[in-house]
Amino acid sequence: MPLTFDHVAQVVPDIAEAVAFYTALLPDAIVLHADQSWAFLDAGGVKLAFVLKDQHPNHLAWRVSEAELLELAEKHKKEIHPHRDGTRSFYLDAPGGGHIEIITFDGSTWPVP
Repeated sequence: MPLTFDHVAQVVPDIAEAVAFYTALLPDAIVLHADQSWAFLDAGGVKLAFVLKDQHPNHLAWRVSEAELLELAEKHKKEIHPHRDGTRSFYLDAPGGGHIEIITFDGSTWPVP
């Protein structure tokens, strides 16, 4: 089953400050979404998410189809959670205290490559 790398997410205390910093540092970065609770940037084909600590952990995310999400959630005995943008995912604990998000964009408003 192919997992496609999708994004890296970093917890920040201020979303607007993070967006301003990274768009100044990376002038070709495109803001895909930004509000007070999260932001998504495309920086040269690499997607960066900025999130608040109470909503998501720091994580690396891999994209799968809806069917693959269901299969992997069952395999890892994880509950799938819907997000406000229509995506659905679950998290796995990774070595060293890291987190992996397995996410599907199927059925969301995001275009799937």
